[in-house]
Amino acid sequence: MSLEFEKENFDRLFEEAFEQKSEEINEQLNRKILISMVGDVNSGKSSTINKLMDKDLASVGAQPGETVQIQKYAYKENIVFVDTPGLDDVVEENSEVTIKYYQQSDVVLFFLNAAGTVLSDNELKNFRKIEKITSDIIIVLNKIDAADDVPNLVKYIEEHTNYNHPVVPISSRTGENIGMLQSKLLEVLEKKSKDVLMAQNLKDKSSIANKWILAAGASSAAVGASPIPGSDFIPLTGIQVGLMIKLSTLYEKPVSKENAKELIIATVVGNIGKTIFRQIVKFIPAAGSIVGASVAGATTVALGYAVKYMHEHNIELKAEQLKSIYEMFLKKEKDNPSI
Repeated sequence: MSLEFEKENFDRLFEEAFEQKSEEINEQLNRKILISMVGDVNSGKSSTINKLMDKDLASVGAQPGETVQIQKYAYKENIVFVDTPGLDDVVEENSEVTIKYYQQSDVVLFFLNAAGTVLSDNELKNFRKIEKITSDIIIVLNKIDAADDVPNLVKYIEEHTNYNHPVVPISSRTGENIGMLQSKLLEVLEKKSKDVLMAQNLKDKSSIANKWILAAGASSAAVGASPIPGSDFIPLTGIQVGLMIKLSTLYEKPVSKENAKELIIATVVGNIGKTIFRQIVKFIPAAGSIVGASVAGATTVALGYAVKYMHEHNIELKAEQLKSIYEMFLKKEKDNPSI
């Protein structure tokens, strides 16, 4: 692949990648997310979603007992949490309405109290009923700050639920492992193409950004390892443009197509000589794929961390500023690669 070929095709490739990724994300942002919660009133459902969203969304401090009616908590209209009474309600109408919510839910958060009787016969019975309706369940073991031997509690729950669903031990009071719950929630929503919408509204955006950056870096490295000269340029452009758009959406600082193109040219495409060098060394057995993967992964990760850094420090995304920060992260990646 010649330098001239890459210059001639970059505009077209960039335009296609930007339009495709922007359309995918805009479609996500127009969707709705429904998350159902079930568990005792004193299992910490309200405090958990407040901690998760960093907002007093639900009232806290209800008396111990069972949720007896459905309560809805809307967050920015398109994200709704529903506190349900479960399927063991003596009032048949309540159970019928609850079933409909579970059927429509993107995920069900099944709460257990680590400081109480964990997974009682009644809770297990209720869980089995819900499991027949949906497989998208995350078991939330709350109040681990007031419990002993949490690992064994987790193991007990996993064994009695046949290891079919993630068990996340948290403390909604101290915030311990809220990031883990956030991660598991996004994993479920990613399968439904709703993770960007949820991520944009969660408290811990930094860890989400890091995960996206490393995933994009790993994808780039896999593409860069291809032994066919020139085969990496198209998918790499898509990965890097997509990462920039996702990060800008996450931090709610949209980037225009013109600005994104200028930023990519100033950073990744600025290493065009290295790209051409990579195509040449690919003809050398073994060494080529290693060099290709290393360069592709490092440039993508460096771009991601640079964009993230600027968003988190409220620095306007301009080519010259991004270039210097990108080069700083690129040097770090070369010295201590993260993928």
